[in-house]
Amino acid sequence: MAVYHPFPGDLLMDASDRVMAVKRREMVQSLRQKGMVNERVLDAMQKVERHRFIDRESSVHAYEDSAYPIGYGQTISQPYTVAYMTTLLLERCPPPGKILDIGTGSGYQAAILEALGYRVYSIERIQELHDRAVGLFKSLGLAISCRVGDGSLGWEEEAPFDGIIVTAAAPYCPEHLLEQLGDSGCLVIPVGEQAMQQMTVYRHVGERFEKELFHHFAFVPLIGQEGWN
Repeated sequence: MAVYHPFPGDLLMDASDRVMAVKRREMVQSLRQKGMVNERVLDAMQKVERHRFIDRESSVHAYEDSAYPIGYGQTISQPYTVAYMTTLLLERCPPPGKILDIGTGSGYQAAILEALGYRVYSIERIQELHDRAVGLFKSLGLAISCRVGDGSLGWEEEAPFDGIIVTAAAPYCPEHLLEQLGDSGCLVIPVGEQAMQQMTVYRHVGERFEKELFHHFAFVPLIGQEGWN
């Protein structure tokens, strides 16, 4: 049986928060064992309290390495997936920088990016999820700019971006997003069929875009003009 040894900060928490802190460290250790070894990403995932981004009744599942429904047919991404995508972005576009997060959802991915020191802009197409995330960001004191809109079209008024991360499956890479990348910027996006996609990174290099292919994942579809109808 494991023995709990409190960290200094744990002593300032109430009992439920201490339990969550232990579960969060276990989650981070599990990610490390699965090959996620970027310490800056792991530190951010240790800092951000994932259970705040799931309804209280379901918070017991917050630190499982799995996606979890958040309503409206959407999910909070699996911690491994968040760590994977964030690492791809961080290694090509280190903070500080201006990042566009497509698919606010629960707000967890945006919060991880903010914890890393990025200036984060986030788009959500579902009004209710947007409103919930905005309220949560405000309560947590997070400086994340949000809007409701078609994520496949990006946020032209705030472009260019140093990086763009898309947390939904696209049938192809949206041209609007590529056009909103700044010089040396990178776009991390799952591309493929609705059942399975390949994580893809596009880098803006001079007058062209370089493309890298990585592991396969399964995301909810990117709905929009340059996504799935």
